[in-house]
Amino acid sequence: MAFPKNFLWGGATAANQCEGAYLEDGKGLSVPDMLLGGDVNTPRTFCPTITEGVFYPSHDAIDMYHRYKEDVALFAEMGFTCYRFSINWSRIFPNGDDAQPNEAGLKFYDNLIDECKKHGIEPLITLCHYEIPFEIVKKYHGFYNRKTIDLFIKYVTTCFNRWKDKVKYWLTFNEINMTIMAKSIGNLYGVGIIQDEDLNRDAPCKFNELKDVLQERIQALHNEFVASARAVIEGHKINPDFMIGNMICHVTKYPLTPNPKDMLETQRIDHLFNDLCGDVQVRGAYPYFAKKLYQDMGIDTAFMDNEEDKKILREGTVDFYTFSYYMSNCVTVDENAVAINDSMIGGAKNPYLKASDWGWQIDPDGLRWTLNKLASRYPDTPLMVVENGFGAFDKVEDDGAIHDDYRISYFREHIRALGEAVNDGVNLIGYTTWGPIDLVSAGTGQYAKRYGFIYVNRHDDGTGDFSRSRKDSFFWYKKVIASNGEDLD
Repeated sequence: MAFPKNFLWGGATAANQCEGAYLEDGKGLSVPDMLLGGDVNTPRTFCPTITEGVFYPSHDAIDMYHRYKEDVALFAEMGFTCYRFSINWSRIFPNGDDAQPNEAGLKFYDNLIDECKKHGIEPLITLCHYEIPFEIVKKYHGFYNRKTIDLFIKYVTTCFNRWKDKVKYWLTFNEINMTIMAKSIGNLYGVGIIQDEDLNRDAPCKFNELKDVLQERIQALHNEFVASARAVIEGHKINPDFMIGNMICHVTKYPLTPNPKDMLETQRIDHLFNDLCGDVQVRGAYPYFAKKLYQDMGIDTAFMDNEEDKKILREGTVDFYTFSYYMSNCVTVDENAVAINDSMIGGAKNPYLKASDWGWQIDPDGLRWTLNKLASRYPDTPLMVVENGFGAFDKVEDDGAIHDDYRISYFREHIRALGEAVNDGVNLIGYTTWGPIDLVSAGTGQYAKRYGFIYVNRHDDGTGDFSRSRKDSFFWYKKVIASNGEDLD
């Protein structure tokens, strides 16, 4: 296996899952700030007001806001050449529609970017990583209101202009396709839609119990496509050398059986979840199957026929395609098939694969298959895996050591699959693992679901001093990067 000499190695985080300081230096509330924690069997809880004396994981997260120098130094020690992080929109525009940006918020990211550059680490910035300002949710109904497109463009052009000479790589929306298939995450995190009856609640509720209006959710997704395309157009005006990409949650789909009906259902789900959003952002138009799939779901597709939007989508195609890859699953028409234990994505269990403690099926060969599929679908577009990781329970030994061989095993096989895909001819430019440092899980709000090479002493009951320590996997990944992916032992 031979990775390119300029291959980008690193890790990825999201502001709401690591920064903390949720109201510090003028920051406003964002959607994740309104959520309590859960676990693999218990959905997270939402309430439209902050309740005193209740533990909100994102409010402190892992306190990276105050510890970023220490964390970037640890990333540099591992040899990172790239660090993907997000900017919290409400740190820059606390209410989303403020006349002027919050200078203190901009200054924090000045410092974080400069710290990365000091260590030779290329910033890869996600502009919207499940962090829509809560005031936009309340006042504008999220991206269902086209006014939010303009608010987003004001925000992103502020970022582009501020760091036009320091940051080359940008992503518009994180896992934009989650809005299609996962109504809870799609509404809250994806497009910022919460219905008035839920905004007026006086008691918490599970976030998968919030009212969903499918028509609004899908039209809001369309507005995000337009916002993403406009961001690409404006970004290239500010700096033609910007590389601005999309980000797709890719869950690879296999038919559970050779039953032709399983094959057809797999194709339908794959088109809807994995292909539709990528096609719009890379090819600049809805794919041929989109209108029929939407109409079969009962969606009025008139919004797809807006000629001005079509022009924007054509002109605002992304420069590279990025995606997350954690798992694969199976699709079947058999209602009695054994389902995986995952409420967000669903699907049937694959009898050939093992799964994590959270029910995510471990499939490194699926990563190679996915990369080849994407290279075939988008032959002139560079690819990057910007999330891949293994959430697990970690045990701290009496001497402080953390022997996470299970994590090393996961990454070894997935990086091997990356190398095989590169040898297949795939134009892969980089790889950032999810959660190089322990952080708050977006799906469950847990600290116990640990992803990092770096352990953070913080727990689901709110205890812990936030101190950092190196796991065995820290030293292993350092060796992998130093060898440019050749030494996986």
